Amino acid sequence: MRILLFTGKGGVGKTTLAAATAAALAARGRKTLVVSTDPAHSLGDAFGRVLGAEPSEVDSLLSAVQIDSRALVDSTWHELREELRSLLAGAGLDTLDAEELTVLPGVDELLALTEVQRLAERGPWDTVVVDCGPTAETLRLLALPEAVSGYLGRVFGLPGKGRRTRVATAVRRLGRHLESLRALLTDPAVTTVRLVLTPERVVVAEARRTLSSLALRGIAVDGLIANRLMPAPGFWRGSAANWARTRRTQQNAVLAELAEAGFGQDLVTTVEHRAAEPVGLPALLEIAQELYHGFDPLAGNGKAVTPLLKVAEDGDGYLLRVAIPLRRDAEVDLARVDDDLAITVDGFRRLIALPETLRPCRITGAESDADGLVVSMAAGNRGTG
Repeated sequence: MRILLFTGKGGVGKTTLAAATAAALAARGRKTLVVSTDPAHSLGDAFGRVLGAEPSEVDSLLSAVQIDSRALVDSTWHELREELRSLLAGAGLDTLDAEELTVLPGVDELLALTEVQRLAERGPWDTVVVDCGPTAETLRLLALPEAVSGYLGRVFGLPGKGRRTRVATAVRRLGRHLESLRALLTDPAVTTVRLVLTPERVVVAEARRTLSSLALRGIAVDGLIANRLMPAPGFWRGSAANWARTRRTQQNAVLAELAEAGFGQDLVTTVEHRAAEPVGLPALLEIAQELYHGFDPLAGNGKAVTPLLKVAEDGDGYLLRVAIPLRRDAEVDLARVDDDLAITVDGFRRLIALPETLRPCRITGAESDADGLVVSMAAGNRGTG
C-alpha cells in the first residue's frame, strides 16, 4: 500500500495534478483510489463527473471519492461528544467546563484523515492518492494526531473514580487510534507528500515554510511540482508574445532561486500552463505524461528520506543534527522540555523526543546549514547553556 498526499497553496492546481497522478497509476495497472479532503469539492470537476461520499468507479482500475467532513462530524463526533459531555458533567464538572472539554478544534479534518485511513486499509486499493485542502488546512490535518494528545491529557485528570475509568478507557482507545494515524503518516515507505506550487515568490515562500513544518513532524516529501509554467514563446512577436516572454523570465528566476536554495531539477518537476482547463481522463493523462515522462509516478522526484535526527560525538559533547530545510530568514527557537527538544520554526512548534544519550545534556549552541539545524550539547544540567 502507498499513500500520496498532494497539497499546496489554494489555487495552484493540486487537485488536477492529484487526479492526473491517479489516472497515470491506474493506466500502469495499479488499482487506485483518489480521495479529496478539500472542502472545495473540485475533484469531481477534474474528472467531469459528480462524486459522492463513497468510492465510485471512474475507469476500470480507478475510483474516486469526495469525503464530506461535515457529514462525518454530524454522524460520528456529535454522538461521541454528547456521551463525553454527559460523563464529564456527571463526574463533577459544571456544564460550561464539560462543554469546553468536548470542543475539539479541527475535528472535521481529523475525521477526514480517519476516513482516508479506513479506505486505505480496508479497500482493495494498491495506491491511495489524496487531494488535500490548501496548505494551512493540510498542516493542521497532519498535526492533529499529535496535537490531540494535549486534549487527552486534560481528560485523564478528571475526578470521580468510576466515571473517570469509563472516560479514560474511551480516551485510551482514541489515543491508540491517533497513534496509528501518526504511524501511518510518518512511515516513508507508505506515506509521502507531493508539494505543488506555482513559480511565484509568495507561493514559493509558503512552500518552504511547509517543507520545514512537514520535516518537523517527520513526514516525508518526495517531490515538488512547479505547476502552470508559462510556455516559452520562442520567436513569436507581438504584445502577447512579449507578455508571455516576460512572465516566463520571471518564473525562471524563481525556479533558479529554488535551485540555489537546494531544490534543483532533481527535486522540482514542472508542468506548463494550458490554454484549456484539463477535464476528463485523456486531458489528465496528457498532464501525467508531462509530469512523469512515462516513469512510475510512485517513484517521486525527491531525495532519499533523511532521518529527522542524527547524533555524532564532538569532543566531550555531542552534535545533534535535525534535518529541517530552513529559509535564510527563518525564525528558529530551541528549548528543553523535560526529555524533549522543543523546536519552533516560523511559528510551527514540535516537541522531539531526545535520544537517551542526550537526555542528561544541555544545549550549548546551535547553527544552521544547507541540511538543517546542528545543535551542540554537552553533559551537565538540563536546559540551555
